[in-house]
Amino acid sequence: MSHSTIDFTIQSGVASLTLNRPAAANAMNLELARELMEAALRCDEDPAVRAVLLSGRGAMFCGGGDLNEFAARGDDLPRYLKEVTRCLHAAVAHLVRMDAPVIAAVHGSAAGGGLGLACSADLLLAADTARFTMAYTRAGLSPDVSSTYFLSRVVGLRRAMELTLTNRVLDAAEAAALGLVTRVVPAERLQEEALALATQLAAGPTAAFGAAKRLLHAGWNATLESQMELEARTIADLTRGPDAREGIAAFAAKRPPRFVGR
Repeated sequence: MSHSTIDFTIQSGVASLTLNRPAAANAMNLELARELMEAALRCDEDPAVRAVLLSGRGAMFCGGGDLNEFAARGDDLPRYLKEVTRCLHAAVAHLVRMDAPVIAAVHGSAAGGGLGLACSADLLLAADTARFTMAYTRAGLSPDVSSTYFLSRVVGLRRAMELTLTNRVLDAAEAAALGLVTRVVPAERLQEEALALATQLAAGPTAAFGAAKRLLHAGWNATLESQMELEARTIADLTRGPDAREGIAAFAAKRPPRFVGR
């Protein structure tokens, strides 16, 4: 796959998906949105992908929507935005629902759609110098890229409302305290630690990871009984596959498991 606004590689089971518009703060235009959607679909479908690492090239992770591009669209902007969000939202849906765990490595700033993209990841590592802000209403816009779905679930409705209406900037420490960030690491070690985590997960039981992700998301809207029924069916179904059998056999034999993935 050839791209101009993202870098995409697969090595040792880890798909590295790097936003690559550094001169524009990795801002999201239609070209980036389409390429992100294509890469996310590839990650969802390619059995060689067992973990995904999201990052940004240059000074920041992602500054959100490309407002310069928006300004140039004039009266065509509503149609253009529908096309951009269609692609970005498809990308997020693939990343959230795929079996492979998704790790976001955030440095610099994650603003607007960049914050939404980071929030959609399963695990979020932040440089100790990173900053997070919703930013949308500052430009007279409403949030997108899943931010209204994930942010309120992570930090609570009251805090999400404050962050959305005031555009207050969170530093990495406060973002971690609110539960937005999985772990804060020194900026100079961000990529190293994020890749190490992705590599660790890539060696794990991919099908079980995917099942666990889906159960956790389903639990937000389920009753106790319906969620436990889903848990029972899911764990039973996993034992039909090779990873569960290998994990159980390895435990019984007191040896490390050797998972084969999808």
